[in-house]
Amino acid sequence: MNRTQLVDQIQQKKNYLCVGLDTDITRLPKHLQSHSNGVFEFNKAIIDATKDLCVSYKINTAFYEAIGIKGWEALEQTVHYIPGTHLKIADAKRGDIGNTSAQYAKTFFEIYGFDAVTVAPYMGEDSIRPFLDYEDKWTIVLGLTSNKGSKDFQQLITKAEGTGESFFYNAVMNKVALWGTPDNLMFVVGATKAEQLQSIRHTFPDYFFLLPGVGFQGGSLEEVSKAALTKDGGILVNASRAIIYAGKGENFAEEAAVVALGYAQEMKQLLLNPSA
Repeated sequence: MNRTQLVDQIQQKKNYLCVGLDTDITRLPKHLQSHSNGVFEFNKAIIDATKDLCVSYKINTAFYEAIGIKGWEALEQTVHYIPGTHLKIADAKRGDIGNTSAQYAKTFFEIYGFDAVTVAPYMGEDSIRPFLDYEDKWTIVLGLTSNKGSKDFQQLITKAEGTGESFFYNAVMNKVALWGTPDNLMFVVGATKAEQLQSIRHTFPDYFFLLPGVGFQGGSLEEVSKAALTKDGGILVNASRAIIYAGKGENFAEEAAVVALGYAQEMKQLLLNPSA
């Protein structure tokens, strides 16, 4: 999916919601726990209930890898079931030496058919380049994440001559931006970092941001939207547990849709009047 197609979806649906399919097999509703393919059946119901209310789905691969081959099969079935109108993100956080990254890129872009994959930039350009070389695919680089451990490295204060204090994540994002373009590169910025997000948007006015952390992690949809929305949308706000685990019974998908609708409606208002 290219940038034009993504922006069209945001404008047509008037939202920028990404539903996170972080499907934990231990949290399936009781009627699906004994199902031979419970993870996919759960995902299928969530997708059916929310596909008109979002523009993207993000699959956290860890939840699928943790259950072995059945997990990978459920992941593949899920990716194929997501409509082609939606951006399909593999939240895999890969990043390794070039020849290894090339295999990761092939895995997610060619074998499984994702549109985007999250990557870690610590190993430098050659660890990211194989992802960026794919046409009409997105490389989503970790910038400033929402977890407490982001203080350990990302928020270290650095000094560049003549520029005063800066943070390590600034240096990383500025460097990475030289390797790609707003048409194939996004950044992850945690929704719990709304204060820093405004400055980051100022530095990167044309790039899309993936913003996880709204919902259970405490990020404010209104705050991050006002800090980072652009004329093209410019952001994808991810909500996972708050949506997919909204209900625990057989009507779990309907309850998920209610929560997704709430996010979508708020996003519509923010798009119409972002500075309100």
